[in-house]
Amino acid sequence: MDSFGAIILAAGLSRRMEDRNKLLLPIHGKPMIRHVVETYIAALDGRVCVVTGFESDRIEAALDGLPIQFIHNADFDAGQPFSVRAGLLKARGSQQYLIGLGDQPHLTTDDLRALITAHLAGDVQKISIPFKDTARGNPIVVPAAMRARLLADQANPGCGKFTRAHPELTQHVPMTQAGFFNDIDTPAAFGAFEQMMPQKDLT
Repeated sequence: MDSFGAIILAAGLSRRMEDRNKLLLPIHGKPMIRHVVETYIAALDGRVCVVTGFESDRIEAALDGLPIQFIHNADFDAGQPFSVRAGLLKARGSQQYLIGLGDQPHLTTDDLRALITAHLAGDVQKISIPFKDTARGNPIVVPAAMRARLLADQANPGCGKFTRAHPELTQHVPMTQAGFFNDIDTPAAFGAFEQMMPQKDLT
């Protein structure tokens, strides 16, 4: 079986959350980013890497003690593609990488394992993208062998533009689990999440 690592993006400016860093909001009694990273650690057999940028010291403190690799993206204010680039440049040791977002607390270990199973059942040389109807989800699964191609366009590195320009190198994986398609970007989204969870799990 291929080894699966992860590159989790946790570098963004969190602008839509107003004056709060969304990755530090409380989820199940811990910062959101810690909850998400622990979910990946439990699901994977390879190394989990976390790409930091904005408020990197606070993000690293929230993840203190976890068996992860930090990768700092000095160009975090240039946008998500450059965080993907930073992760792809430094992550090593796995044959496949889940590239995911730090603000998806709905994801479970079972969700991630289901995605891995679907990827292995398809063409493991292609990038697997979760889809539900027309919605595209995260994380995606990227073969390490695809690294050089994803980094070739220095102005637009990463996966977004590449996967749309090269559909022949991707495969859509049907997924129904809400975790793949929900992230928390705004106070309203966090409020909706709070309504779904027992209050004791959120403080």
